[in-house]
Amino acid sequence: MSETQLGELLSRGARAHLIGIGGVSMSTLAEVLLRGGTTITGSDQSESDATRRLRELGIPITIGHFPESVRGAELIIRTAAVLDDNEEITEARRLGIPIFGRAEAWGHIMRPYRNAVCVSGTHGKTTTTSMVTQILLSAGTDPTVMIGGTLGSIGSGCRVGGGDTIVLESCEYADSFLNFFPTIAIVLNVDGDHLEYFGTLENVKKSFARFAALTPPDGHIICNADDENTMNALGGLERELLTFGFKPGAAVRGEAERVTGSGASFDVVYEDRTYCRVKLKVPGHHNVMNALAAAAVAIALGLPGEAAEDGLRDFIGAQRRFEYKGALRGADIYDDYAHHPSELRALLDMAFALPYERVLLAFQPHTYSRTSAHMDAFAEQLRRPAKTYLAEIYAARETNTYGVTSQDLAEKIPGAVCCTTLDELTAALAREARPGDLIITVGAGELDRVGAALADLGAERVT
Repeated sequence: MSETQLGELLSRGARAHLIGIGGVSMSTLAEVLLRGGTTITGSDQSESDATRRLRELGIPITIGHFPESVRGAELIIRTAAVLDDNEEITEARRLGIPIFGRAEAWGHIMRPYRNAVCVSGTHGKTTTTSMVTQILLSAGTDPTVMIGGTLGSIGSGCRVGGGDTIVLESCEYADSFLNFFPTIAIVLNVDGDHLEYFGTLENVKKSFARFAALTPPDGHIICNADDENTMNALGGLERELLTFGFKPGAAVRGEAERVTGSGASFDVVYEDRTYCRVKLKVPGHHNVMNALAAAAVAIALGLPGEAAEDGLRDFIGAQRRFEYKGALRGADIYDDYAHHPSELRALLDMAFALPYERVLLAFQPHTYSRTSAHMDAFAEQLRRPAKTYLAEIYAARETNTYGVTSQDLAEKIPGAVCCTTLDELTAALAREARPGDLIITVGAGELDRVGAALADLGAERVT
């Protein structure tokens, strides 16, 4: 289906049915389209906070996928995880209802904006998009925003503004971000992920290069000078790159970095002058790099250094990015979305810099393909905590054609405990918790329920 047809349908407020509407990007898309006058219905496999919030906005949502759900729709928008054998897709094809991907819809939405800031990277997209948003708000630019998580300062993952700037988290899975029209393309890092689609790291690099090349000649490609894969991927573009990093040759250079248990600080130097001095309330070198990328966006947009300073100072984290949930029996409980070995490494590097006696980590592997491809790398990181607990693999869009289980991973981690249900995992952590512990629930699936349940137990003890 063509973008022209999609534009015509959306411009006249046609009824759009969103399959997989509860996903972070899809739920945000639903809100943006609704506010733009499109009539929305939706379906998802399970109930969630996102589906409940959308219902409060007046969107009818069906739990489960049924052919009758698409009847009456004038167009279908589906998440990348919804495949051609989905019952609703099959029925839509039978009825001749045009079907579009989520990324195609976002691409259409960003077209009219003078500045389309697209934040890509294997890791750090949600945090960096949130940081850019905070800077734009501080600068008074009234941006439109799509974040793959909830940003506390706007109380949502989306914001519809009246300004000429849109900022979007831009995912590489299934080449989704190749449907976008960036004027500013950010590449935070490039790593071997989604290999069930890409096959090899080299193919991942090629995808990011194609994404960066979508920027017009007068646009900006912002990329991580400290990441070898990124520079290798983009080195052949024959385009000027606005690099960021701590290496001497970076155009936007970080200096005087100081990471503490509760935050970090550093200077941003551009054209041999200090552009701004950043003080973060979130810890970890990975967050310093995310903030440096966000400052590079501010420079590309011509914003004053004060806006970057104020926005980054006000940033207190995005939902599910080392998010504090509560305490139980003297142990602090945090939740994090990390689902790749590199993200686990960055998370644990930060955790071990904090003043806790023990780190207890509960991990839910995300997809069979990722678990199989990175089994040893996951095990290497999961050996680091004092004790590691594993939930069953979260299948997401996959079936277990890889023949891999969480027990396979547990066998590579001395002392690891493999739990068959989330209730069992919650009970095991509750028994183990003691003063001085840091408990982190980690994964892109449903493990955040465990952190919430532990926090509820702690609240009950207090009352």
